[in-house]
Amino acid sequence: MVMKVVGVMGPGTGASKSDLKNAYEIGKFCASKNWITLTGGRKRGVMNEALKGAKENGGLTIGILPDEDKTLFSPFLDIPICTNMRSGRNYINVLSSDIVVVCGMSPGTSSEISLGVTAGKKVILVGLSKEANEFYKKLAPNQVYCVKDAKGAIEILKKEL
Repeated sequence: MVMKVVGVMGPGTGASKSDLKNAYEIGKFCASKNWITLTGGRKRGVMNEALKGAKENGGLTIGILPDEDKTLFSPFLDIPICTNMRSGRNYINVLSSDIVVVCGMSPGTSSEISLGVTAGKKVILVGLSKEANEFYKKLAPNQVYCVKDAKGAIEILKKEL
């Protein structure tokens, strides 16, 4: 059996409390389904919370890291993949995921959404602004889902995976 990989993307810094809560709940749900939770692997923001949600609930976690600085790795990371590609790793994040879930917005996160759409991936936008939802939905109406919280994202994950 091939395990599903759910990429959870979002700000490393500047994430809201709801972004962090949503990321944690999605990681927790992935663990309950025996799916792999993949993030950027850092010990901050959405990346860390998604990994924490998965790891605290028995899930397997992967981090696609921008460099080899082990002091920045999340303690909830099982498999660190050091790319030394800086933000170029965002393409690996997206291509390695069966589906991409976005909790919050930052410039790097925006690139991951765009790369996901370009690669034909399904992308779930969780709690983003009306403007962001409209923009990405217009770009890829059949690939982009817009929900207000983790509960909505989990319903889509159940249907799509």
